[in-house]
Amino acid sequence: SSGINAEWPLRPGKKSLYAIFSQFGEILEIVAAKNLRARGQAFVVFKDINSASNALRSMQGFPFYEKPMRINYAKKKSDAVAKLDGSFVAKDANKKGAVKEKRKAPEQAGGEAKRVMEKAMPMMGLMQGMMQGIIPPGMQPPAVNTVAPPMPPKPRPTPPQTGSEIPHKILFLQNLPPETTEMMLTMLFEQFPGFKETRLVPGRHDIAFVEFEVDQQASQAKQALNQFKITPKNAMSISFANK
Repeated sequence: SSGINAEWPLRPGKKSLYAIFSQFGEILEIVAAKNLRARGQAFVVFKDINSASNALRSMQGFPFYEKPMRINYAKKKSDAVAKLDGSFVAKDANKKGAVKEKRKAPEQAGGEAKRVMEKAMPMMGLMQGMMQGIIPPGMQPPAVNTVAPPMPPKPRPTPPQTGSEIPHKILFLQNLPPETTEMMLTMLFEQFPGFKETRLVPGRHDIAFVEFEVDQQASQAKQALNQFKITPKNAMSISFANK
């Protein structure tokens, strides 16, 4: 399967997941669980199996939202992948009903057919009358509005974005230079109260996460260091991690 299942205690933000996993290949979709039983679970669907394998090996155990990620291959093929390779089959909602119909006794099926014919007789008379230019009394069909309503415009797909402006104790750093190290960022942020740790993303030099004890302490650091120039060409962009 070209999809992976990632788990951790909190509900993940799709934007943060896209920022972390997009380095490994083209992502078709990200599905984050919303129910309480599967909270902290998400499916990241890649276009090919090699991308999914690289992501699994590189990000297994990566600290995300305070806990290491547990990543496995998805057990079933995603609909997005099935549509891409031509193996997608729409689910038949009436399949169970069709099976039950086959199991009916012959006499019960015959009675059902009789009832259907009795209901269909008036409509058959109406159709015959319409073909002859005569509509039986009391059977005039209701007026039909032949003007089709205008189709609503299709929403344009929005490109995935990263970061959030909703306060969070974890900051999301972007536009970091290639020479960025964990020690460099730690020295920069540990001057602010409540600093806990800095986490770099494997394979990505341009993004990182910085965690504080509470939202307010993270907000102070963000306000002070947002657009701070680590190098003359790299102004660090800071936003809150997605909740």
